[in-house]
Amino acid sequence: MVKILFVCHGNICRSPMGEYILKDMAAKAGVASRFEIASAAVSREEIGNPVYPPARRELAKHGISCEGHAARQVTVKDYHHFDRIYYMDSSNARWLSRMLPHDPQKIRPLLNRDVADPWHTGDFGKTWEDIVEGCEKIMEEFA
Repeated sequence: MVKILFVCHGNICRSPMGEYILKDMAAKAGVASRFEIASAAVSREEIGNPVYPPARRELAKHGISCEGHAARQVTVKDYHHFDRIYYMDSSNARWLSRMLPHDPQKIRPLLNRDVADPWHTGDFGKTWEDIVEGCEKIMEEFA
């Protein structure tokens, strides 16, 4: 089983989108049992909150539910549990470098560029496209 953790700033937009998009892709490919997929935040400010409504609407537009999600912060225990930790942007990378051991084999960017941050842009469609691109690469590697 491959254990994947997505990380963004608050765990209410990009990282849960990554979690639920990859879960959906794995289910549609018939390989969901090969994965454990979750998401977390580098900050504590949104702990316990659900997926941000515009992110939830973007997922729903594509037939994906994120019901039951509650934001949480990444921990050292996550570092030891997950095989790969994918962060969304360079700010997340800086936070993670202070929180977790340095491990570029395990802790990596989802893309070779920052994933569009809809919190600042309001463009959840662009974020969707970026995350789908990253999740497709994960599926190619592990599925």
